Amino acid sequence: MRIDVISVIPQVFGAYVSASVLGRARSRGVFEFHAHDLRDWAHDRHRTVDDAPFGGGQGMLMKPEPIFEAVEAVGGLADVPAKVIFFSPCGAPLTQAVAGRLSHAPRLMLVCGRYEGMDERVYALADEVISLGDYVLTGGELAALALTDAVVRLLPGALGDEMSARDESFSDGLLEYAQYTRPAEYRGMRVPDVLLSGDHAAVDRWRRESSLTRTALLRPDLLASADLTADERTAVRRVLGSRPTTGEGDEGHV
Repeated sequence: MRIDVISVIPQVFGAYVSASVLGRARSRGVFEFHAHDLRDWAHDRHRTVDDAPFGGGQGMLMKPEPIFEAVEAVGGLADVPAKVIFFSPCGAPLTQAVAGRLSHAPRLMLVCGRYEGMDERVYALADEVISLGDYVLTGGELAALALTDAVVRLLPGALGDEMSARDESFSDGLLEYAQYTRPAEYRGMRVPDVLLSGDHAAVDRWRRESSLTRTALLRPDLLASADLTADERTAVRRVLGSRPTTGEGDEGHV
């Protein structure tokens, strides 16, 4: 996979994509990453990429010309067409399912907004618009990094242990089970005996139950779309029924 990012601060990406899982995957050729400076497509000596909004208002908007020209120019740097992604609170939420779908694309181009936003016309370039969450960031760079991380770890060869990604939170619609390491007891808190038993079938059952319980307690909204057996739904209802009542939010439908 090739990932191109267009940003007014492309230097922020280097350290992250060169470290840890992404760094190792990049060095092995699992993916390519290229950061491009939007200001290279500015039209004045000050390399200006923003201007005041028509109709007045606070802040500055990113101009359409540099973005259109950057997307067109970067798109021509490789023979494979890129799926162009913009980031905005108006976009679809970034989920594990979205990351999984995008991991099958041969090339992504991520366009990072800044300032008060972008001229509305640039969204004509987008194949998808994605939101990192219901909050406002200074720019799209953090969203681009989050998407890159979520997608790359799903690529074959990125994690080394191919089962790792399959066992993580949201891979089956549920939160991941609780995990423990040495020491077996610390400050009076003991690792569940089943994890020390060597009985792999029992460990698998415990992990599934832990995943169901954690999801019911922490993210019950996920249960509506989770693939559960009838017995598991009954068990989840018992967990939900035992929760303290807060009067806030939806407990999920099981």
